[in-house]
Amino acid sequence: MSLIQLDASKCVRSLSVESACNKCEVVCPTNAIVVGDSPLPAINFSSCVACGACDGVCPNEALSLDDFSATNFFFEFMEDSDNLISCKKNVPCIAALSVESLISIAILKKDVVLDTGHCESCEIAHTCHKQILANQEEASYILEAMENEAQLRLEDVAFVKEDSISKRRDFLNAVSLETVGKVKHEFESEVTKASDELIQHTLQNKDIALLKKKRITERRKIFFTAIKRVEKPSQFHIIDANEVSFTSQKLMDEEKCTACQMCYRVCPTGALTSDMKNSKIDFDPFMCIKCHICHDVCEPDAITLSSSYNVKEFFEPTVQNLLRFNVRRCDECNAVFSTNSNDTLCYRCKIEEEEAKALWGIK
Repeated sequence: MSLIQLDASKCVRSLSVESACNKCEVVCPTNAIVVGDSPLPAINFSSCVACGACDGVCPNEALSLDDFSATNFFFEFMEDSDNLISCKKNVPCIAALSVESLISIAILKKDVVLDTGHCESCEIAHTCHKQILANQEEASYILEAMENEAQLRLEDVAFVKEDSISKRRDFLNAVSLETVGKVKHEFESEVTKASDELIQHTLQNKDIALLKKKRITERRKIFFTAIKRVEKPSQFHIIDANEVSFTSQKLMDEEKCTACQMCYRVCPTGALTSDMKNSKIDFDPFMCIKCHICHDVCEPDAITLSSSYNVKEFFEPTVQNLLRFNVRRCDECNAVFSTNSNDTLCYRCKIEEEEAKALWGIK
């Protein structure tokens, strides 16, 4: 039986206690994932049915199944002459595939059938079927905006694999010298799943060391590669940003921004960047995974989502400048700091001055 795994260094909730991301909790059909007061999600492995839906919606690929990889599936499916994606054939659940993955598969395969024939009788359909429909609708909307003729069709095929067996029921009967390694892994998974309690995850030293590393998700790499292989549309359409779940375009309010640097420091992919002097904030929409962490950490709400998205960013990605700052030396501590005002004191010294005035009773 598959086991869900959490890479704490990739979870956006690890980057800030202010993160409001709970997509995995919302989509989980058995309430096996709980996002409580702790920074990282807790998982009840006994309740998990290994559908992979949490992996499909996780913006930074922090969750994964130990025996299914959307990346590996992509390349295997490209080599397969068949165009059917089914939970009884090649995926744990169609919801395990993100919108990006579906678009990438569709534009290269041209015609893809999503088998929803088993959804009606499925115990997890109340969340997973809804997610499948939402993903298909979004992917089709974006394909149309790209002027791509690829099709993602929902059909009640109800595929049945003739030699399908229940691994959880029969794996102990399959022991041999050749399969002992696999059986050992599955046995350890079963032991883990036998504990009917929430297992709280914490950041380890190895995770902390990786937090500052800017990484592009595998699905974004595949998406970029797939886009490179199709023709550009006759015109770059502007689409409703609310209809796009995996990337965004951003706006910055110069009057609200305090130049605190938090937004681009916590960005997990490097979509938000600055220079050595911290004299600006640049944004690359194609790198954005819409994890919302930059918005969650911005106390003055200076950074906002644009209401539209230009399809041009898929084909001709450009780095946009959101804001430029003045770089000065602090009159108090002589440190170099960035500001978009006429301040002569750095942020720290300004706070200290305000605290001192409060103590002295000076307004």
